[in-house]
Amino acid sequence: MHDPLKARLDKLKKISDSAKRRANLYSDVANMDGSHTARSLGALQKASAPGKKLQKIGFLMLWVPEPTGVTCAIGGPMILAGRYLDKKYNGATIHDVGHTTKNTFSSISDFKNSVM
Repeated sequence: MHDPLKARLDKLKKISDSAKRRANLYSDVANMDGSHTARSLGALQKASAPGKKLQKIGFLMLWVPEPTGVTCAIGGPMILAGRYLDKKYNGATIHDVGHTTKNTFSSISDFKNSVM
């Protein structure tokens, strides 16, 4: 006979073990020394977007009124450089990769369901 309480207890033990392993992994990662490691892990969580920043500064310089027009001459190329960096620079984070993977899996399962 199948005991539902025993099954529930086994499930809770597995969840507890998983949480302990995850906590140990996170604490081990936090204890890593080295500035290069810390910088790499930070880049995985939050990627910088230099193209967006350059575009914003370019637009500000373009719209700032100035009698000599130097800011207008500098603002346009900054906007173009920012757009180029947006196309060439990959600012994806772990969250973006997970989101894209989830969308891919859902579209694959939708295709599989439509075929079957």
